[in-house]
Amino acid sequence: MTFTVALLSALWLGLLTSVSPCPLASNIAAISFIGRKAHNPRQVLLSGVLYAAGRTAAYVALGALVMTGLLASGTLSRFLQQYLNQILGPVLILTGLLLLGWLGGGGLDFKLAGERLQARAARGGPGWAFVLGVLFALSLCPVSAGLFFGGLVPLAVAQQSRLTLPALFGVGTAVPVIGFAMLIAFAARQVGTWFNRLAGVEKWVRFSTGTVFILAGIYYCLIHIYGIQS
Repeated sequence: MTFTVALLSALWLGLLTSVSPCPLASNIAAISFIGRKAHNPRQVLLSGVLYAAGRTAAYVALGALVMTGLLASGTLSRFLQQYLNQILGPVLILTGLLLLGWLGGGGLDFKLAGERLQARAARGGPGWAFVLGVLFALSLCPVSAGLFFGGLVPLAVAQQSRLTLPALFGVGTAVPVIGFAMLIAFAARQVGTWFNRLAGVEKWVRFSTGTVFILAGIYYCLIHIYGIQS
């Protein structure tokens, strides 16, 4: 895989995360927070950018922390270099099953930030949009965790990219909020229409990507585990 393909894949994983049910709910909350100042377009755009920066910073920090630990061990690094392709197949299949809703459930959410802190951030000014982005990024559910740890981390390890790929993933997760911030600022009447379209397309995007993940995982298993040549 070329680095350009890896960049596009990281961005796509982020976009897919942004419209998955759990992260989509947090993005809706962020849009509501940003939309309170619809009469002030500059403040709306600033809040949108800060929210995106918060999500990006959180994923970069988390990705760097995870990959530094993985790559710091020479034994583990050699193990990944030798067996990453064999591991990637089952990981892709499991991630695809999560996307299709066949694994995991609403009760498995993992929140690194307390509800009280999230509520305080939601009541604050534009500066709190950054904090809100960090908090929402670190509130992981099965789908977002699967896409990050099962999709992005193996990709970033293979490319030895501790910053660029996680950063693109973070930007991708915030694209809907940035888009709606621009709509709120410049075309408020269109927000409802575009939001309904986003909610409608989410399940089809998730289904198609989940299917592709499973098929790719089966391919990796056949080639790298069972030795079947194409």
